[in-house]
Parts: sequence; structure tokens; C-alpha cells
Amino acid sequence: MEKLKILCCPANDGGCSYYRAWSPFAKLAEQFPELIELRFDKNPLGLDVEKGEWDTEFDFENMKWADVIMTQNICNYGGPYTARIVGKAKEFGKFVHFDTDDLLTDLYDGHRLKKVYEERGLSDITKFIYQNSDLVTVTQRKFAARIQEYCGGVLAVIKNAIDYNLPCWNVPKSKPRRKRTVRVGWAGGIHHEEDVKEFAGVPHFVNQRVGIENVEWHFFGRPPKTPDHQEDDWQYDVWKNYQRILLKGFKGAKNWFVHDALSTDTYGAIFAHIDVAIAPLQMNAFNDSKSEIKVAECGRYKVPLVASNVGCYDETITNGKTGYLIDVNAPPKDWVNTLTKVIRDPKHRLEMGQNLHELTETYFDLNKVAKSRLELYRDAADLRGAKELHEKMCNLLGEGSPEKYDFPVLSEE
Repeated sequence: MEKLKILCCPANDGGCSYYRAWSPFAKLAEQFPELIELRFDKNPLGLDVEKGEWDTEFDFENMKWADVIMTQNICNYGGPYTARIVGKAKEFGKFVHFDTDDLLTDLYDGHRLKKVYEERGLSDITKFIYQNSDLVTVTQRKFAARIQEYCGGVLAVIKNAIDYNLPCWNVPKSKPRRKRTVRVGWAGGIHHEEDVKEFAGVPHFVNQRVGIENVEWHFFGRPPKTPDHQEDDWQYDVWKNYQRILLKGFKGAKNWFVHDALSTDTYGAIFAHIDVAIAPLQMNAFNDSKSEIKVAECGRYKVPLVASNVGCYDETITNGKTGYLIDVNAPPKDWVNTLTKVIRDPKHRLEMGQNLHELTETYFDLNKVAKSRLELYRDAADLRGAKELHEKMCNLLGEGSPEKYDFPVLSEE
């Protein structure tokens, strides 16, 4: 039986590409070698990166080979390059799948890349890609609703999932240095300057309520000092600003720690060393379109999550059962009261962590949900009238059925 040929074109080697391209498609190839053939290619158009020129003799072998060409986000070679992948794929008559886990059409004013997106017309390029792709996939329903008007093909939701077989997701849970100390952890990148303002001064007030010896604050994600990241790099300035905001009013002995970022396939271990996770977020369209990947991270290690009620956290976090949601624009005292309660009640904390663990093991383990991507290709091909691809997928998987289809189609041509 002829296999499905997938060409996966990740945008880069970063975390977004890891979770939406590298990891899920590698898992498909691992689990279903009898069903698919897979190739990865970050440069399917043959750009000579050093010269910044096109190879006029390039034969597009990988694109011609594939049944499905998948790309995602805005690739490192720029927006026009990403759009050209889609255009060239359609020229060759291929089924095009575009995936993104970030809202690219409405960046908020405080986002460091907003000016770049405006100057380079990346929002308009993204709309072109949405319009000309056979399948667009995003991480959650509110995100899908925001871009639905731009999509010319099928729009579907694929939740982020984690390969829990990796060593970093199987590290033994550590214990705090003091028996009664509760470790509160936040993991963030370099685009959360507006978000940390939601948590300004909270550690100081929680210290006062529970005692500085009974809580530790751990902040993860600072760029490590390498030849690529020097002390005067702007990313360090971002983290210095984070620290200033988060520790506003801080007094007394130091019970906070800043940790360097880890690689995408190793950072999961940090959740083995915290007891409560926090996710403060400002309400804006960008954040409200974010996935609940942090739920999958916390749940693996039975860590309850206290998060702003932004994005799709309300689909998985139930107050008092799997964590807590803090209302949008809530005053700092709401964070302080909730964290004080969780820190002071170890039984409640452990019960919430266990409940979240059971949920994430069912719905966010990539090893259990990877095949749904193949089922999505079968059903999307049917909706798009791609008869040959649909027939091939039916031969490989069998006919579709509502009971087997996990990811709802929100729009179609």
C-alpha cells in the first residue's frame, strides 16, 4: 500500500516549531512507519542563505515528492519566503497545511515585535497564507474564531501535546530544602514584559502572609551567557526588568532564584523542582489566543497551576480542583490570597496536582494523540475535494467517523 508522503518545513529550531512541527511529525514517523513517509526541510525553496540569492538550478525535489506540505509560523527566512512555500506547493498541486500557535494578525502594543510586523507587512502575509492553505491549524477555539474570516480552506484546532517519553518528563520529583517550604515557579520567554506587571509585588506580600522561610520563588527562562548572548544583550535587559517588576517591594532574606533557560527537549525537568506554578497574563487578543501548553507541563509533575483567566486555561483549570484562575484585571490581593491558601494547605495542593496529572495524561500525551493528525488529513482532504489524497488516507486509515475525529473543523471552503 502506498504511504502518505509528508514534507514538514519547520519555521526554525525554536520552541514553537518544536511543539508544532519537529516533535509531532517525528512521533508520527515513529509510531506509524507503515502509514507515512516523512521528510523535514527548513529550506524547501533552495535559498542560498549566505548569499541571499535563489538557486536557479534548484529542482524542488522534496516539494514534488510530497502529498502534503506542512509549514508553520513565519520562518526564519522571512514572511515572503513562508508565503512562497505555500504558493510553490499549490503550483505543484500539493495539499498545503499551515500551522501556527501564535496570533500573527493582531499583536498588542507592548509586544517587542509589533513594529517589525507592521513594517514588514507580516500580518497581511499571514492572511494570504491563511487564504491559500488547504488546512490551517491552531491551538484553541478562540484563536480559530479570530482568524476564521481569513481562511479559504479548512480551519481546525490541534491542541499542543508533549512527548512524555522523553527523559526530561520522567525526572524524579525533588523535595524542597526545608520540609515546609513551598516552591512557586514561573517559566517565561522574552515577550512577557506586560504580563509580569500582573504579578508585580505579589511575592513580597505573600512572604508577609506565609513567612519568608515557608516559600521560595523560582523564575525560569533567562538567556544563558553564551557567545550568542552577552551581558549587554537586550534579552538580559528584559530579564532585569522582569526581576525589578516581580520583586517590587521585596524585603528581608533572599528567597528568590533566577534560572537560565534550558533547551526545548530538556526544560521539562524544571517542573520536577517546583510545587506550584503561576501564569500571569495580560488580557489582549494575542494572549487570549495562547495554548494551554503550561497545563501539560505542570500536570506531568502533579503541579497545580494558578493562572490569569486568559486564553484557554478555562478549558482545563477548575478552581480548587486542578488549580485556580485569577480574574482579568484582578488586584494583586487576589493573587496573594489564592497563593497563600495553596501554600498553607499541603493536602489541597497535592490533590489539585493529582487531578491535573490525570487530565494531562489523558489529553496531552503526544504518544496517545499523534494519530489524530492523520485522521485530520483524511477528513480535511474530503472537505477540500482532494479526491486522490482522501482516497489514499481512507485506504490507510479507513473511513472517517465523528466518534474517531478529535479536532473539530470550525470552517470550510
